Amino acid sequence: MLNHIRPAVVMIALFTGVLGVAYPFAVTGVAQTVFSEQADGSLVRDKAGKVVGSALVGQTFAEPVYLHPRPSAAGNGYDASSSSGANLGPLNPDLIAQVKTDADALRAATGAAVIPADAVTASASGLDPHISPAYARLQAARIAQARGVAVQEVSKVIEQHVEGRTFGVLGQPRVNVLLTNMALDARFPRPAAEG
Repeated sequence: MLNHIRPAVVMIALFTGVLGVAYPFAVTGVAQTVFSEQADGSLVRDKAGKVVGSALVGQTFAEPVYLHPRPSAAGNGYDASSSSGANLGPLNPDLIAQVKTDADALRAATGAAVIPADAVTASASGLDPHISPAYARLQAARIAQARGVAVQEVSKVIEQHVEGRTFGVLGQPRVNVLLTNMALDARFPRPAAEG
């Protein structure tokens, strides 16, 4: 019986050491060496060095001076502890009513005939940090008016932050909301009372 137990114990110890200790340390070491910024969470810092968010996780911006993210179904909105989509199918009457209401409100506010889909639908995770360039451009007039600057100036900042497809073929062009909002604040500083 000992001849059967000994190999099992040795294999458990060996695989625990290799797969439970050595492999995670090796992967962490490679990640920290080659992709240190991403391995640390792609943290975004302000001028003072304070962490204001992550380039990989969306957050709520509701003030008119900022680019607004897409809707979020994660908890109360952009709650990383409740990451999830709405799980409502495209034919669900509740989703259809919500999208129609949101699209009508956005049409009334912007005068746009066509509303980008990401302006009225949540992402699968509810934490998407990006919006489409079309949705970002749709918000330029509101931001310009709230900041008291020309629409063309806000549009320049937005265009400078349009990211292309990954490796030229993966995904769609996108705009990171947090990074663009930080650039807007840097380009058009707001009075201290507003900030």
